[in-house]
This record gives sequence, C-alpha cells and structure tokens, in this order.
Amino acid sequence: MLDRLSIWLAIDAAVAHYAFPMIRANCRARFTAADFDFIVRTLARSQTDHVSLVDLLSDLETRDSILDHPRLVEAILSNCGHLRISSQFYFYVLARHVLQQGGIGDRKLCDYVASLLEAFSRANRLQVFDDVDTRTQQYISDMLIALTRATPEQAFLLRAHVGNYSLFITGIFHENTQRRSLRGGPDIEFYEQVGRTNFQLVASHATARHCELNDVFEELADRFREVRIALNQLSDQLLNLDDDMRPSLCL
Repeated sequence: MLDRLSIWLAIDAAVAHYAFPMIRANCRARFTAADFDFIVRTLARSQTDHVSLVDLLSDLETRDSILDHPRLVEAILSNCGHLRISSQFYFYVLARHVLQQGGIGDRKLCDYVASLLEAFSRANRLQVFDDVDTRTQQYISDMLIALTRATPEQAFLLRAHVGNYSLFITGIFHENTQRRSLRGGPDIEFYEQVGRTNFQLVASHATARHCELNDVFEELADRFREVRIALNQLSDQLLNLDDDMRPSLCL
C-alpha cells in the first residue's frame, strides 16, 4: 500500500532525475523479426504470397496498410495464449483496431497510444493500478502540486505523465473509476478534464515540437474522450493484462 509519504518521495525522486518515461509514437519502429514473421504466416495463403508480403513489408506506407488487415486482430485474439510477438506489436494492432472503430484514423496518434499502453502495462507499473482507489486521486493531486516547484523541462515531463496517466486509468480502468465516484471520488469527467488540460499545455512546449509530438498532444487534448471510449472498448472486449498473458509475448 502506497501512503502519502511514499508517493511524495517517489515524485520528488522522479522530478529530480527526470524519471518519468518519455513516451514516443514509436511502436511501429520497434517491431521485431518475430512480429513480421507473424504477419506473413497470418496473411500469406501460399509460398508466392509469402515472398510478396516480405517485399511489401519493406515499404513503410504499404506496411501500414498491411497492419490494418482484420485477420491480424483475429489471429491475436484467437491465439492469445500462444503468441510469440512483441508487446509493442500486440498493443499497436489492438489499439489501431479500436481507435479506427471509434473514428480515429491517425496512425501516429495510434502509435503513441499503443506505446502508452505498453509502458503502463508492464508488471512493475501495474502494481499502482491493481486496486485503483483513492490513491489515484491522491497521486494526481500530488503530481499537480509538484509542478509548482518543477523547472520548465521537468514540468513538461510531469504534465505529459499526468495526461498519459489520466488516459490510462480512465481508458483501461474506467469501471474502477466509476465505482469510486459513487463513493464520493472524482468521476471520469474530472480525469478527462485533467488529461485534456495537461495534453494541451504540453502541446505548445518546445520539447513536444522537438520530439514531433505536438500534433499528437493537440489531438489527444481535442479528442481525449473519444480515445478514452475506444480504450474502454479495448479493456472490456479485447485486452488481457493478466499474468497469464505476459509470458506468451516475446517481451
């Protein structure tokens, strides 16, 4: 159980050493040979198809189109316990699927959301979310207070983290948030506002422009609710964050 002192010590250490992860829109750039092998095995119907797909995957634009093939989603969901794919590929394909269903077609935004899911879904990070209760409100509040003594560079990382965190808990743990609001805790709309505000603030930061994320942050600020609802669908229908799933991925 994290108490208030533990949270403050963790935040102080993170602010001092820039320990908050800088999430990038780079899942597609980190696909592995096993991921491409999975694509070819899933989509190829003959040896000729196999050769053609290998060639097509070398072209980035064509590869993006291939990644949208519905059979990839079907293969992942039907073989969840026996997959040998990377976590970045797993989250990209599923996130892309639900975001497209929600009318969000920006691949770069999808790549960022997939990277966010990958980062927050690691076992050591899930410890914070195993029992999502008033610690979430406390954690967000303390993070916002920490901004008052942060440098501009630290403030960027803090605000980006608050936006990412707000999207993750309302997207993947929305039922916990809703239940907690019935007991007097902040509701989802509160976290949506916190997330939107912080994404909007970091969008204009020089670091966001340098990392070519300003457009992603702007869209997350504008479409936070739509992205959150798409992640609700991912959490409710497709995503498996249990320990039984993790060993089946080549992490």
